[in-house]
Amino acid sequence: MRPAFTAKGPRLLTPPGAYAPQYDTDLLTGALRSEPISGQTDVLDLGTGSGALAVIAAQMGARVTAADISWRAVWTARLNALLNRASITVRRVDLSAACKANTFDLVVSNPPYVPAPAGKLPAHGVTRAWDGGIDGRSLVNRVCDTAHQTLRSGGRLLMVHSELCDSAESIDRLTGLGMTAAVTDKVQVPFGPVLQECRAWLCAQGLLDEGTATERLVVIRAEQP
Repeated sequence: MRPAFTAKGPRLLTPPGAYAPQYDTDLLTGALRSEPISGQTDVLDLGTGSGALAVIAAQMGARVTAADISWRAVWTARLNALLNRASITVRRVDLSAACKANTFDLVVSNPPYVPAPAGKLPAHGVTRAWDGGIDGRSLVNRVCDTAHQTLRSGGRLLMVHSELCDSAESIDRLTGLGMTAAVTDKVQVPFGPVLQECRAWLCAQGLLDEGTATERLVVIRAEQP
């Protein structure tokens, strides 16, 4: 078990195999803190990982449900909720079954978004936390669809992902579902160990130039009519 933290968030513990908060967590945390949240706000954290965003939303006063398919993530999020005295309901559930329609006011998500060569999503192991399929969009697309089904009228989605999986496509998908959507924040960050490991394949796919050492992360904000 190792300590982890976000620059803008609570102290957390992440066991081996659980997604530790990184630059993308920090970027999404800033967006989350900018949203109007009260004790009447129902928040869903899709793919909660360490539970970082769920804890922050609970500390802001929201009623929070966190969902993840990984038992390791579920137990990590529950532990971090206890450590931070945050009231959170954590469920092990697939994205498509995360909740009933029109249930939440705000969905936040840091889904797996790194393009990967395997051809299908992993069923087990640490790679589930970052492997987004051949184009990086397998889970990103499902988050868009789930948020559209889940949000109440006027509800919002906040999602972070890399430009490697195309923010314009995310916006097109969300607007095609009837939502208004835009990139509201972005940051250029150095490669972490995952992208370093995948660099040769990403260059071969034309997704990276050989000399590139940074990636751009974006926050997509979408609103239900």
